Amino acid sequence: MKINHLALLLVFLTSMATTSAQFRKYSNEFLNIGAGARGLAMGSAQVASVMDGTAGYWNPAGLMGVKDHPNVNIMHAEYFAGIGKYDFASIALPVSGNKRTLAFSALRFAVDDIMNTLFLVEPDGSVNYNNIQAFSSADYAFLFSFAQKLKETTNKNVNFGLNAKVIHRSVGKFAKAWGFGLDAGLQIKADKWLFGFAGRDITTTFNAWSFNFTEKEKEALYLTNNEIPVKSTEMTAPRLILGVARDFRLGKKSSLLAEANFDLTFDGKRNTLISADPVSVDPKLGLEFNINKVFFLRGGINNFQKGLSDGDTLNLKKVWIYQPSAGAGFKIQNVKIDYAFTNLANQSNPLFTHVFSLQVDLVNDKRKKNK
Repeated sequence: MKINHLALLLVFLTSMATTSAQFRKYSNEFLNIGAGARGLAMGSAQVASVMDGTAGYWNPAGLMGVKDHPNVNIMHAEYFAGIGKYDFASIALPVSGNKRTLAFSALRFAVDDIMNTLFLVEPDGSVNYNNIQAFSSADYAFLFSFAQKLKETTNKNVNFGLNAKVIHRSVGKFAKAWGFGLDAGLQIKADKWLFGFAGRDITTTFNAWSFNFTEKEKEALYLTNNEIPVKSTEMTAPRLILGVARDFRLGKKSSLLAEANFDLTFDGKRNTLISADPVSVDPKLGLEFNINKVFFLRGGINNFQKGLSDGDTLNLKKVWIYQPSAGAGFKIQNVKIDYAFTNLANQSNPLFTHVFSLQVDLVNDKRKKNK
């Protein structure tokens, strides 16, 4: 299975050879996975309600929810039976008396130990396993976030946030890319309602690719009918995510948070619930039930698509499919542990993954005593 990944990567590199500064619908897709088990368990419906250090990913305006002390988050997940590994880490620092927040987030999605079989077969036709070397295909993103309080009254709060992101992608020593982009976000709290607006890649995010092949590798690519890639630029079009949420009190110690997000893309028809040209809309729904803000139960649903029904191949019908998710969490003093059970595929062809994340508020002993 890992050897087959080399073929997939060569196809990718070949496709990049004919790409010259153009928009790609699914560019930098690793940035759409999510961050934190809470958000993944809620079907990625987060832009209105997120108020912790993961907001640097979901909606930088939500970083204003970090008060008084630094907030640290780490997350690890493995996909495709452990072949793909995804990691997220962040730290958020409130400054200026909680009027501003600075944050840094890092993401990595990688497939390691891919076997390079370009020289497996010698010129005489013999197989030499000593010629196999391993390499990694990894995507990195680094987010530098700033959040600012714009308005605060008894019944209404307005917060704004901005991300500057640096992207680095590498495929062994064969290909590397660097990119840069900006995100912006807004959160509004009005009475019991929460509203969120997140603009991703608002300046158009780019990846500038460069390739490095030895003469021997170029010869192997030529003999296997693969084009040799050249320098190119891959561009990611802007998107807008709208969110609305409300927290319903269910008693003195419990409540239910419900949130709906609408992911708007502007690059033509996609396989989404609302598909049009040029705007397509992908809805995401999430719920979070909590008891005394100590124990949490979550569920979500997203990625609605039209697919073919299971059964007789002669009587296939188009049906709506989706990705469900669920999770739980608990908080003890300044430590919070969350878990998500997510599905990368759909309900009829499940590909479930376990996700764990840890959140810590860095409260020193003096502050604890004062409280």
